[in-house]
Amino acid sequence: MNDTTNKAISIFKNGGIVIFPTDTAFGIGCRIDNREAVDRLFFLRKRSRTQAMPILVSSVEMALPYFITPSDIVRRLMKIYWPGALTIVAPCNKNLIYSPIRGDGETIGIRMPDYKDLLEVISAIGVPILGSSANFHGYPTPFTIHDLNSELIALADFVMEGTCSIKRASTVVNCSTDPYKIIRQGAVCI
Repeated sequence: MNDTTNKAISIFKNGGIVIFPTDTAFGIGCRIDNREAVDRLFFLRKRSRTQAMPILVSSVEMALPYFITPSDIVRRLMKIYWPGALTIVAPCNKNLIYSPIRGDGETIGIRMPDYKDLLEVISAIGVPILGSSANFHGYPTPFTIHDLNSELIALADFVMEGTCSIKRASTVVNCSTDPYKIIRQGAVCI
């Protein structure tokens, strides 16, 4: 691991907020088990606590406890498209996910990004991180480090430099319905 990933790991572990590159876009997040950090992230992004945020994992094994009995389609999509630009929404274990993260709902969106440094960071932290786009709510998604808002950078604790390879938002699929539905068509076609 390099100095940047080590610093990001330290800040995440200590409840900080980090801006980071992924395969799709720049994200901003904190560990999902630190309620104070989660509250701070919602506040600084100016996002309503009733609007769910996706979480990022470093492995299928890390994701599974957060879904309630993942269906065959959820497992198949994870196997085919992870790591990658597919966010899977499915019924969640509400006891493990702080209410604002799931928008006080019954589902959670989870993705395993195809970005080596970030996967190392999440793996070292040992818990998923919030993976919202690194922008103020309603503003354009940043696909390069130059797209980041300087005001948001000032509010975060650290910025990991890097390059997003896809530069397109992830596809979001809702697997809580049968058949599943595409909520947002992004980089992956199912």
